[in-house]
Amino acid sequence: MSNEVIDTILNHRSIRKFKDVALTEKQIETIVSSAQMASTSSYIQAYTIIGVKNKETKARLAELAGNQSYVEKNGHFFVFCADLHRHEIAGQMEKVDVGPSLESTEKFMVAIVDTTLAAQNATLAAESMGLGICYIGGIRNEIEEVSNLLKLPEYVIPLFGLAVGHPDGDTEKKPRLPMANVYHEEVYEQDNAKFVEQLQNYNETISNYYNRRTGGKRTDRWTEQMANMLKTPRRMQINEFLKKKGFMRS
Repeated sequence: MSNEVIDTILNHRSIRKFKDVALTEKQIETIVSSAQMASTSSYIQAYTIIGVKNKETKARLAELAGNQSYVEKNGHFFVFCADLHRHEIAGQMEKVDVGPSLESTEKFMVAIVDTTLAAQNATLAAESMGLGICYIGGIRNEIEEVSNLLKLPEYVIPLFGLAVGHPDGDTEKKPRLPMANVYHEEVYEQDNAKFVEQLQNYNETISNYYNRRTGGKRTDRWTEQMANMLKTPRRMQINEFLKKKGFMRS
């Protein structure tokens, strides 16, 4: 079963090299409008999107994200922020104390989910127009500096960036986990031996993918990649930053 929307979704790949062509205002408007039509919990719409065109700002964001060149060199750079600031203002307008709710873990989760849904709509819109995208979680490396750079108020935090532009070349799709690993019916699969078998097969697929893509320079397995990444905790300063910005205080 297929149609244009499904084909766009299934052909997704991250693009890390873009042509030196800026997005038009119409393209930006379409992407943001599409993001806004994502589902939102209780109509809360708990996100803000910061568009970055300034070359110096993009260069600084690229540096803060770990010197990723495609943060600086793209058609347009969006920063997706979880945002409960306007809800604080709504409470003030209506003379209602909404602080305890805004500072709850539940509303933090709502803001994260709302922002992510909006971003995925933006991605689908961009890719449907023939543009390429790359999510940038690296802006959380120095999350407080990014927040200061973008002048984000209390109850607003930068979650990730989205580099969008005209792809300069094509890339191969990266194989995803086997469906049986991520889709369970009725209850969570209890047999870890099945997971191990599936992951061993997936390891072989991924190793072959890297070997082919790099001409034999990489053959790492997915479980090897994950274990090496997770053995050292990263971005541990984020918990303190979140509380400083008003999130997850209860």
